[in-house]
Amino acid sequence: MRTNDSATLPVREVLPRRSPAGLWWGVLGVAAFSFTVPLTRVADGGLSPLFVGSGRAVVAGALAVLALALTRQQLPQGKQWLRLAVIAGGIVVGFPLLTSFALATAPASHGAVVVALLPAATATAAVLRGRERPSAAFWAATAVGALAAIGFAVVQSGGLGTIGVTDILLFGAVLAAAIGYAEGGLLARELGAWQTVSWALVVALPLMAVLAGATMASQPPSASPMQWAAFAYLGVVSMFLGYFAWYRGLALGPMAPVSQSQLVQPVLSLAWAWLLLGESLSWTTVLGGAAVVLCAGTAVRVRLAPPARP
Repeated sequence: MRTNDSATLPVREVLPRRSPAGLWWGVLGVAAFSFTVPLTRVADGGLSPLFVGSGRAVVAGALAVLALALTRQQLPQGKQWLRLAVIAGGIVVGFPLLTSFALATAPASHGAVVVALLPAATATAAVLRGRERPSAAFWAATAVGALAAIGFAVVQSGGLGTIGVTDILLFGAVLAAAIGYAEGGLLARELGAWQTVSWALVVALPLMAVLAGATMASQPPSASPMQWAAFAYLGVVSMFLGYFAWYRGLALGPMAPVSQSQLVQPVLSLAWAWLLLGESLSWTTVLGGAAVVLCAGTAVRVRLAPPARP
């Protein structure tokens, strides 16, 4: 066959696998996400957690429909719809709803420490999704990080017997987001970065619109301008524009530094909780956050390190 025959042409991906710009896109996405936990706490102060979780997805979904229509994007094909449903379940439905309910009672600093487990959880999801066989050091670092996060939750709750629904919701949110991140990073190479999150938002839009509408009917929203501003940020940036940057960074790569940039997010979230909400940072919060970030960083580095040559 000639090299210009259609049978010999390589399949082009929407985004190349490696680009120096990937890290900067990833950092931009992390910076946008770092406000999510404290601003969710702000919005929950005047709005129903169910409305905050579902309403922000409706706002982002409307923007996604507009963006896809204006740019005339092609529809996903075949199994891509199923993969989009997985992404939507993780980052559009699971994480927003679970964190909204958790942060209705928990301080933002507490939520930031537990969510600091997300990089290690994302690395684990990527390992399972790609059927990799990482070293024992990866599993050890991941396990220690999980134990550190659980230990922090136990200390903050006053003992093992008192750990409550709030921390269960936060751990569930981490699991949901990790699955969505891992699948989204892969699918973004086929559909494009912003297209992936936009289609995921469209997939979840009917469900979230029903939830938001039911909540508004039973409990009409009433909040201060600051709380509405926080809600707007969650819908426009945390649920939409932030994922543009994050998935583009993951798709462009290199994956190692882009993934590790996520370790900065809990540190920034703790800083915003202190500056914006006036939350005090106790020694347990600082030590717990440091331990979880250190273990998560170790897991990401070990997983992404090239295998040793024989």
